[in-house]
Amino acid sequence: MAGTLRLGERTFAPGEFAIMAVVNRTPDSFYDKGRTYGFAAALDAVDQAVAGGADIVDIGGVKAGPGDDVDAAEEIRRVADLVEAVRERHPGLLISVDTWRAEVGEVVARAGAHLLNDTWGGVDPGLAEVAARHGTGLVCAHAGRVEPRTRPHRIAYADVVDDVIGYTVGLAERAVAAGVARDAILIDPAHDFGKNTFHSLEVSRRLDEMVATRLPVLVAVSNKDFVGETLGGLPVDRRHAGTIATLAVSALQGARVFRVHDAASARSALAEIARLA
Repeated sequence: MAGTLRLGERTFAPGEFAIMAVVNRTPDSFYDKGRTYGFAAALDAVDQAVAGGADIVDIGGVKAGPGDDVDAAEEIRRVADLVEAVRERHPGLLISVDTWRAEVGEVVARAGAHLLNDTWGGVDPGLAEVAARHGTGLVCAHAGRVEPRTRPHRIAYADVVDDVIGYTVGLAERAVAAGVARDAILIDPAHDFGKNTFHSLEVSRRLDEMVATRLPVLVAVSNKDFVGETLGGLPVDRRHAGTIATLAVSALQGARVFRVHDAASARSALAEIARLA
């Protein structure tokens, strides 16, 4: 089991779960189709996440998949003011920003972000240096070494779990060497990033091997394509049950942080799992 996780003023003891709620300031999100793109709508979504029991809110300014180009200046415009507003509105809430760019990380760390969620797996090594300089946490993810916002064709691994562990632990060790606190680093297998459905399922089945690294594991499976495909091709709005099931399997194997679209449902499910475990 991983040890204590420290982010900002919060400390999560070994075995304690944390809910990370997604708030996307993007006009083309795969999940909400831009519902929280507007500033007021994004703030309302944060309020709802807090009411639902979120410990962390993860603010994103760029759609993960292919789409319109979003440069660093536009990404900053979308997320920086929101970070400041959330910090003022919810002083006890941990704020994460989903970005792969050091330039963006620098601005949002100054604005009050506690965690930099590098979903694309270290494509900009300067992001770890930003985290070290500002004392923020860092998510080290495995995205199959692909360019951000791309979907590789017929990607293959000799053993996807070995590749995930080797890559994320390597990123974490480099982050520690750069000055990021070890107890503020999470590793994320990044389901569906540089992976097909079979890879994402294999990572889920063997998540305990990631947990055995003793680094806190973040899982971001909420409403993802592998969930829908596994259940016969369900659309995004019918993947909730599959999401909760995958969260449960991940929690029972020792995952610590859960990135979700529905904080209240995740909180209830994880509370039940904590009682059963």
